[in-house]
Amino acid sequence: MQPGSRTVLAAQRIDALASIDIDLTHLSRWRTLVEMLRSLLIALSQNSTLRKVMESSSPGRRVSGRFVAGTSVADALRVTRELNAQGFAVTADSLGESVQSENEARAAADIYHQLLDAIAAEGMNANVSVKLTGVGMDVSPELAESTTGGIVQHAAQLGNFVRIDMEGTPYTEATIALTERLHAAYPRAVGTVLQAYLYRTAEDTARLLRQGIRIRLCKGAYKEPGNLAFPQKSDVDANYVKLMQMMLPSGVFCGIATHDAAMVAATEQFAKEHGIAHSAFEFQMLFGVQRELQRDLLKRGFGVRVYLPFGTDWYPYFMRRLAERPANVLFLMKNLFRS
Repeated sequence: MQPGSRTVLAAQRIDALASIDIDLTHLSRWRTLVEMLRSLLIALSQNSTLRKVMESSSPGRRVSGRFVAGTSVADALRVTRELNAQGFAVTADSLGESVQSENEARAAADIYHQLLDAIAAEGMNANVSVKLTGVGMDVSPELAESTTGGIVQHAAQLGNFVRIDMEGTPYTEATIALTERLHAAYPRAVGTVLQAYLYRTAEDTARLLRQGIRIRLCKGAYKEPGNLAFPQKSDVDANYVKLMQMMLPSGVFCGIATHDAAMVAATEQFAKEHGIAHSAFEFQMLFGVQRELQRDLLKRGFGVRVYLPFGTDWYPYFMRRLAERPANVLFLMKNLFRS
């Protein structure tokens, strides 16, 4: 190679490296912007003024329909019928912030009783998901056990099922312990949720599987300190796969709750390699999120259950969905000002 050619080649390499550096700089700036937007959306989810504007306006209610079935039991039933007709199972969740009185807690529980009766009357492929703070946990644990126990008993009488949702770590042990007590009384009617980002979850998974308690496995969405939760996504993903591999061969029906294509692929591969039937588990996904993936899994013979939220307190939930994927903000802006 001639000296001049080497000089040109070196210059080209320098230009290429500079281009990579510029691309990485742009990527870093983009990630920073996304994180700032995500933090802003989470902060706005707690803004009472914006909440009132959104929940009381027709444009606000319109855009919420991407992720929320509507404001009433009738809305939830209507969308459940539509999803069932497409082949999806449903778990319905009545949205609500932490209730602060016994009357509020019992009113929230009544909504679930209405739902269970309507599901049974129409023979829908649907169950319900309940957050303990929504039925009185912050008033008293005894109240939450009373309201939740009543819902589970009702579900058992109808041959249905209640999923007790998991919330932040202050509620983790209480949620698991209550699930265990209710499962002892109604073994086919109740299960709970475990979060892969918590260090404790491997032990909790083994604990619940020993008792035959059905688990929904998710990654976890609450902000938790580093001494309780894996800080890196790669560690959460690795733990998710580990937990999935504990659950699938256990003989206890489980819900694999994820929108992550890599986690879906890992689950499919593990099930195939170990001869685990599709009937041993189901994928669970949020209403309005990864709809193409939901339809694809259904077409390929997997069970898919859609988590269907509804209620008048939809604003915080809606904003958290936007924060999870800031590209959804484009959807918001496009539809919020549509005539």
